[in-house]
Amino acid sequence: MDFKDYYEILGVPPNAEKKVIQQTFRQLARKLHPDVNPGNKEAEEKFKTINEAYQVLSDAEQRKKYDAMRTQYLRWQQTGGRQEDFNWQQWSAQPDNGVRVHYATPEDLEDLFGSASPYSDFFTTIFGQARGSGRDGRRGASPGPRHGRDVEYEIDLALEEAFHGAERLLEIDGRRIQAHIPPGVRTGSRVRLAGQGEPGLNGGPAGDLYLLVRLLPHQTFEREGDNLHLEVTVDIFTAIADGEIRVPSLERPLILTIPPRTNAGRSFRLRGKGMPRLGDPGTRGDLYARVRLVLPDPLTDPEVNSIRALAASRSSHS
Repeated sequence: MDFKDYYEILGVPPNAEKKVIQQTFRQLARKLHPDVNPGNKEAEEKFKTINEAYQVLSDAEQRKKYDAMRTQYLRWQQTGGRQEDFNWQQWSAQPDNGVRVHYATPEDLEDLFGSASPYSDFFTTIFGQARGSGRDGRRGASPGPRHGRDVEYEIDLALEEAFHGAERLLEIDGRRIQAHIPPGVRTGSRVRLAGQGEPGLNGGPAGDLYLLVRLLPHQTFEREGDNLHLEVTVDIFTAIADGEIRVPSLERPLILTIPPRTNAGRSFRLRGKGMPRLGDPGTRGDLYARVRLVLPDPLTDPEVNSIRALAASRSSHS
C-alpha cells in the first residue's frame, strides 16, 4: 500500500487552515473536473486524487487522525524504515466504520466516477469505505436515473476525408459504432455522437461520444484555417511570356492562367477552392498556389543559345 501525502497532493502546507484547503481544492477541481475533461483519463485520475485528499483534510476528525498517522510515518521513514514494514494495522479503520464524504447525496459520487470506488487502497484502509452525508445528514433513499458519462476518442483523418466528410466504423470498448464525420473538420475539432458514450444508470440516458480529430499531414497541400496552400511549378518560358498550367485540388484539376513576367514566389488566389467550412459546407475557403520556377525539360541547344543571346543583349544595354 502506498502512502498518500494529501498536503503535497493539494499543494498546501500541513498547517493550512480549512478555508485555504477548500479554496485550493476548488481551484484544482475546476481544472480537472470530468465534465471539463471528458474522456481524459489522466485528468480523471488527478481529480480522484485531489478529491480523496480534500475529503480527509476538510473534515476535522479525519484530518486529526491523518496528521497523527502522517507524523509517525514520516519519522519512521526518516529512520530508514521501509514503507511496506510500517505498522499500517495500527491505523486501519474498524470494519463497521466508514469515512464521511461531502456530497449532496451518495449518488453524486457515481455521477462523477461511475459505480467503481474512486478511492485508493490507502484511503479505504485508513478511513474505511466512503459513506455519503447529504445536506441534511441522511442517506439517499433510492437512486434515480442517472445520465451516462461522456467519452472522448481520438481519430486520425486524411485531408481528403476532412474535405468530403467520411464514414468510419469504430470499435470502442468492444462496441462497433458507425461514425459520420462532417466536411470541414480540422485538428482539434470535436465531433459529437449523441448517445454513444457510457450507458446510463437505473434507466438514465447514455452519455455522448466525442471524436477528437487530428488531421494527418498531406504531401501536396498545407491547411491554414479553411484555406489551402500548395506550390506549383512554372517553367521560365511560361513565367516570362504567359501561359496556362494545371493546378491540383481536392476535387479536380484546375486551370490557372500565368500572366507575363511572373516571378518566383508569387502566389495566386483561387477563390472558393479551399476547404468547406464546418457546419456550412456550401461556404469554402480559398486555394493559394505559390510559383516555383523551373527550367523546361528538355531544354534544347537552340533554346539555350537564344537565352544566351538575350542575356548578352540585356547585359550590353545595361
